[in-house]
Amino acid sequence: MAKQLSVVVTGAHGFVGSALCEHLLRSGHINLTTLSRRQSGFQQAQHVQTELSASTDLSAVLHSKDVVIHTAARVHMMQDNAADPLAEFRLMNTQVTLNLARQAATAGVRRFIFLSSIKVMGEANLAGVPFRSDQTPNPADPYAQSKYEAEQGLLQISRETEMEVVIIRPPLIYGEGVKANFQQLIRLMQKQIPLPFKAVNNSRSLLALPNLISLIERCIEHPAAANQVFLASDNHDLSTADLMAMIATAGGKKAWLIPFPPALLHGLGRMFGKKAAIDRLCGDLRIDISPTMALLQWQPPFKPQAVISQAVVAELSK
Repeated sequence: MAKQLSVVVTGAHGFVGSALCEHLLRSGHINLTTLSRRQSGFQQAQHVQTELSASTDLSAVLHSKDVVIHTAARVHMMQDNAADPLAEFRLMNTQVTLNLARQAATAGVRRFIFLSSIKVMGEANLAGVPFRSDQTPNPADPYAQSKYEAEQGLLQISRETEMEVVIIRPPLIYGEGVKANFQQLIRLMQKQIPLPFKAVNNSRSLLALPNLISLIERCIEHPAAANQVFLASDNHDLSTADLMAMIATAGGKKAWLIPFPPALLHGLGRMFGKKAAIDRLCGDLRIDISPTMALLQWQPPFKPQAVISQAVVAELSK
C-alpha cells in the first residue's frame, strides 16, 4: 500500500481491534481514526469516544474516509443471561453494523470490512466436510444468526450503493492478550490436572491474531476482495490434544492427558449440561481457506506454535 489511506477502526480497544490499530499505525501509511467506548490509547490516531448504537450519528467521523473496519461486536458467550439473547445480539451485531454501514456509504467510504464469524456456517462439520465459502450458511444460535443477518444487510447495501463490502468469517482467534476460553485453557494446563482428551482424534481450524491482521490488511486495498465473503484460518488444523500439548510446552509443562472414550465424554457432557463445551473440545471444525488464499494471493504468515507460545508467555507474566 503506497498511498496514504484514511481508515476507521471500531472496537479499537478490543482483543482484535487494539492489535489491528497498533499494526496499522506501525505501517506508516494509514491515517487512523479509532472508535471505542474508552479513551484513546493510540497517540498517533484520531480517537472518537462513543457508545455505538443503532442510532449513533457518525456522519462527521466517516466523512472523507476510505475504509471502515468494523470489529466491535457483542461476542458469543457460553452462558448468556440476557432475557432475550437474540434481541441483544441483533441490537449490537446487526442494527449497529447496518447503521454504521449506511452512514459510511452515504459519506462516500470506498470499502467496509466486517468481522463476522465462522459460526455463521454452523457449529461443526457435517459428514467430515470442511466449511467452504460456497456452502449454504447454517447459523444455529443467536450470536451466529445476528452476524449472518448483518452480512446479508451489508451485501444489500453494497448492491444499492457504490461502497464495497468485505466479510471475514474467522474461527476461534488466539494470540497475545487472548481472553475467554483460550485464556482458561492456558491456566488449566498450568495446574497439571489430568485431562481426558488423549483419545480425542478431532481436527479444528483456529486463527492466530497476527494471521487475521495480515488478512485484514490484504483486504483493505486488494481489488479482488470487493464484495466477497472470506473464510479464515491458520491453514494448519490441530486436534484438541495437540493444542493442549502446545500450550503446556509453551508454559514449561507437560500435558497430562489420559485416554477416555469420546462417546463417554459426550454422554457426560449431556448429563451435566456441558454438551456445547464438550462438542467444541471433541468435534471437528475444519475450514477450507483455499479460495481465500487463491483470490487474494495470500497465505497465513505465522505458525500456530509461535503465536501460542507468545500468548502463553504473556498470560503467565501477568
